[in-house]
Amino acid sequence: MAGNATYRYANTAIVSVAIAEAPVVVTSGEFDDQLAATYEAVGFRPGMLEALAGISERRWWPEDVSFADAAAMAGAKAIAEAGVDPSRIGLLVNTSVCRDHLEPSAAVDVHRQLGLGTACVNFDLSNACLGFMNGMQLAATMIDAGQIDYALIVDGEGSRRTQERTIERLQRPGTTKAEILENFATLTLGSGAAAMVLGRASDHPGGHRFIGGVGRAATEHHRLCVGDLDGMTTDSKGLLDAGVQLAVDTWTAAAEEFDWSDLRAYVIHQVSKVHTEAITSALGIDPSRTPVIFPTRGNVGPASIPFTLALHASEFSAGDRIACMGIGSGLNSAVIEIEW
Repeated sequence: MAGNATYRYANTAIVSVAIAEAPVVVTSGEFDDQLAATYEAVGFRPGMLEALAGISERRWWPEDVSFADAAAMAGAKAIAEAGVDPSRIGLLVNTSVCRDHLEPSAAVDVHRQLGLGTACVNFDLSNACLGFMNGMQLAATMIDAGQIDYALIVDGEGSRRTQERTIERLQRPGTTKAEILENFATLTLGSGAAAMVLGRASDHPGGHRFIGGVGRAATEHHRLCVGDLDGMTTDSKGLLDAGVQLAVDTWTAAAEEFDWSDLRAYVIHQVSKVHTEAITSALGIDPSRTPVIFPTRGNVGPASIPFTLALHASEFSAGDRIACMGIGSGLNSAVIEIEW
């Protein structure tokens, strides 16, 4: 199959993974109440978000917390838990989809807040919901090459503005069923932040080895989900069908290099109940080995993989093999293996 080659790492480990929780809980019932008149006008019943997506609530940040603030909060926790001198961090990558402005990068704000050294390379890396995994891949490449001692990957996402604007639009008279369905995925989004410190496995025998992974692209589907901070339109069925097919292609390609048939856990990018069931069915994965956070956190974008790892870390033991699987709008996919 044409496409990206599989890759392996020799000496990279996850030293810590941490999260920062957005404090404002917003239930799907609250969204239903705000859209009650619109639903009645088009013949929809309330409860679709919970019934179809399996999402009962999500979180919002207070209005005075920026995306960079959220990323920095998670980053500070990850550094503290790693016990690493911040001056030894040679790379900071911010992988957030959400950003308050185009220039400068959000990474410079996070770098400033964390007091990292002037020799720490810092930048934003954007690839929809796959960004954090791409950041891990880049960091591991630089660690294995001996260029840096430690890398910090951060991600801060917030759905408040996007969902408030979307609800305002859907409340307008004349809203159609098609418009509601196009914006359905927007209402599944959540807010949160995550961060990860990676370093040399030889220096951290108790760390979680980053074994390697594989990636694939299907960019003919680049218009299925398009959004900004004011709104997002999604062909939900088209995105699901194309995403599942890309996941199968990626999984099949990985089988030539990796044996992922019987792992301790499969951490799938947290989109919805429908997405999770479709992926586990298509790949033949035991659903009981697939930890989920979407019912109470929603889809927190690229933060969802590290967020899930952090929230379920107590369930893993040293030596457990874990596959992390992500699909980002565009479409791009990746699967990586971690030995806990």
